[in-house]
Amino acid sequence: MKKIKHIQWSARKTRDCIYLPSEFDTKYSRGVLGLVTGSTTYPGAAVLTSSAALATGIGMVRFQPVRAPLSLSRKNLVESLVLHSSPEVVTKPGAVTAWLLGSGVANSGGLHTLLRQRDMAREIDDQVPLVLDAGALHLTGKTRTPTLITPHAGELAVLLNSRGVEVSSAKISAHPDEWVVFASKKLRVSVLLKGSKTYLSDGAEIIEMPRATPWLATAGTGDVLAGIVGAVVASNSRSIMEGAMSIIKAGASGAFIHAKAADFASFGGPISAQQISHKISEVINKIIRS
Repeated sequence: MKKIKHIQWSARKTRDCIYLPSEFDTKYSRGVLGLVTGSTTYPGAAVLTSSAALATGIGMVRFQPVRAPLSLSRKNLVESLVLHSSPEVVTKPGAVTAWLLGSGVANSGGLHTLLRQRDMAREIDDQVPLVLDAGALHLTGKTRTPTLITPHAGELAVLLNSRGVEVSSAKISAHPDEWVVFASKKLRVSVLLKGSKTYLSDGAEIIEMPRATPWLATAGTGDVLAGIVGAVVASNSRSIMEGAMSIIKAGASGAFIHAKAADFASFGGPISAQQISHKISEVINKIIRS
């Protein structure tokens, strides 16, 4: 049996995944992240994912609101909140270089309605990398494109049980390094398993992240992580699609930026999700110059 390659992640490896624009770049060439995040139940998730993605320096964020099937024509509260927080977000449908789906999505019916749209389905099936979080984890393995899922132990346990593997969140938490590899092979996707110690695997490699501050265990920080990861994946979309970069390395870079932004915001004390977002640009600048 082929041995799994074990990688300890670092700032230097993260720097290799940060897209450095040149004078010839445009907002499109720097990456366009499509977001299907937030819901009327959890509207803040849409605000946090979009603001975190923008803070990475990505070229554009396109936000596609999830609407319940019976209210497709109504003005969307979540979209209004996103634009109030980040007016540079684009809400008109168009081309993207990666999708992030599911953060704060409580209305699976609305998500399915959006995914059934012909153009979006074609994009997700074939053209660009995909990051699945929270309310979109049930879509795992249902597309052909490079996919990274971002569950915590409880979400991964639910997902594996739904696919015929009996396991508890406690069992996954006890041996996350083993379960992240198992899940990647079983589900045939790349996995970012969130926890006090985060691991990523694509079945061939496992990446171990430095231990993050325990102050990260607070509402909304997972949405910030998803936004950062989605942005890094979007800016490296071509390399990922061509096989020049593994999607887990883009994911690890996003997780590293997230953890360091938490350190910068915390100084050993409590932090909020928004405080982490405000430190993303500073962290990236430091990584680039280190």
